[in-house]
Amino acid sequence: MALVRHFACNGGFALSRCLSSSPQFSAIGIQMAATTVRTLSVVPATKANTLELPKKVVGFVEECAGLCNPKDIHVCDGSEREHHKLMGIMEAQGLAHPLPKYENCWLVNTDPADVARVESRTYISTRNQHDVVPKGTNPHKGALPNWMSPKQLDQELTDRFPRTMEGRTMYVIPFSMGPVGSRLSKIGVQLTDSPYVAASMRIMTRIGTEVLHALGDDDFVRCLHSVGQPLPMAKPAVNNWPCNPAETIITHRPETNEIISYGSGYGGNSILGKKCLALRLGSYMARKEGWLAEHMLILGITNPQGVKRYIAAAFPSACGKTNLAMMTPELPGYKVECVGDDIAWMRFDENGQLRAINPENGFFGVAPGTGTKTNPVAMQTVFKNSVFTNVAYTNDGGVYWEGMDKPNANVKITSWMGKSWTPESSEPAAHPNSRFCSPASQCPILDPAWEDPKGVPIDAILFGGRRPEGVPLVYEAFDWNHGVFMGASMRSEATAAAEFKGKMVMHDPFAMRPFVGYNIGQYFNHWLSFAANPNHKLPRMFHVNWFRKDAQVLKSRNYISEKKFS
Repeated sequence: MALVRHFACNGGFALSRCLSSSPQFSAIGIQMAATTVRTLSVVPATKANTLELPKKVVGFVEECAGLCNPKDIHVCDGSEREHHKLMGIMEAQGLAHPLPKYENCWLVNTDPADVARVESRTYISTRNQHDVVPKGTNPHKGALPNWMSPKQLDQELTDRFPRTMEGRTMYVIPFSMGPVGSRLSKIGVQLTDSPYVAASMRIMTRIGTEVLHALGDDDFVRCLHSVGQPLPMAKPAVNNWPCNPAETIITHRPETNEIISYGSGYGGNSILGKKCLALRLGSYMARKEGWLAEHMLILGITNPQGVKRYIAAAFPSACGKTNLAMMTPELPGYKVECVGDDIAWMRFDENGQLRAINPENGFFGVAPGTGTKTNPVAMQTVFKNSVFTNVAYTNDGGVYWEGMDKPNANVKITSWMGKSWTPESSEPAAHPNSRFCSPASQCPILDPAWEDPKGVPIDAILFGGRRPEGVPLVYEAFDWNHGVFMGASMRSEATAAAEFKGKMVMHDPFAMRPFVGYNIGQYFNHWLSFAANPNHKLPRMFHVNWFRKDAQVLKSRNYISEKKFS
């Protein structure tokens, strides 16, 4: 495996020698020549279960554990019992706090230095720079993906990973992006020393024994993550949230299907099935295999005559994807059902129909701006079996963020920074990129076909972003090629989902600027190539702008009501 092939440990000994002499393996029940890894709890169990792991998975775990030196290893089975243990571990560490106002909900507040995606420290590593950056030139930092040579990446990881999990538990998470067994799905195995990540992956992906059975002896995406704080820590963690912002790096090796992340415990930097696999590696695999991995929501719309159409829509992060995916129609007789709110994997079937699956299993939504007025469906979804990150909490055991209904006057609010908060406070109650992590199965308008292994048929594709002025509310492409041009020329105001500041308007083609895993010119050509097949039933394409601020807002409602996608 390329991930650790070039690493050395214990003062320069070869990795294989480190593995063979590692006392951790014999103590915790990993057998070097066997295919069984014992499922352990941090609190010793009287009777340990066993999970049969494919030999390739065992080899991956052995390599990375020998490098990272965890105190023990836990193979996640995705059970409710396991989830309660993980949350109990975090509660004992002072990392998670129960929210008694709701059913099985928890609050986590991170180190303020670890609150969003870190695009400036996110890299794609390939042998040829042109495979990532056209002509090897990035116009300016953040314009296109960052490239790193394999040699430099090996050195960066060698400087960070040896013994990085010392004193911590390594969680082994076999997961499926997409319905288990679907030909549109992909399987990965993530290793992490963060119980927060393990708990979040259980919500956001399908994990456990069913995934292992589906995997068999096939290859899988190898994912390694560490918070970068071996125990004992040199100084206490802020908010009991271990991270290493100064050394954070998020890397992808698409040529060998590997993702390696270090130093950040936050969302997209650490929940590696999400943006890292589903989009960066996903887009690379999609081009190679002839499909599309896109930063798009999927929803179904049924008109008063009972005709149902499915729409995919690309908006940058924090630009209203979740609100649209869970829309409550005001037009009489219309019904909206949610397939997914963030990512779409799409492939043309044997009949030329474009079909899409939501590879995720949950919602990792931006909390501020979500309320009973803007998204009542989300508010019915998130207050059960959920983990909230960087929102405010109330003294009656609940949470609060900007956009929620104001609590009673006698309820006291403490901000995500631990300060007493009132509406007159100068700082926000919740971080602008604070999140809820909730199971998709709890959504009251979840589409009946959301887990159909064949996917749902896509009839239209929308593009859009935050453009307060200068861009029409809605317009339609002349044809597929013109639609690709519209997607390629998308621009949007920067949001709190990444580390950019202010209201700068950025180019964000297809809402994939931070997520495309290869040369953006080749990405455009890949989209254009689908028009060359006469058997493809190409969806209609539109550009929309929900954020235009003028008196013409009513025109969008009239236009949409007239369109039947016939």
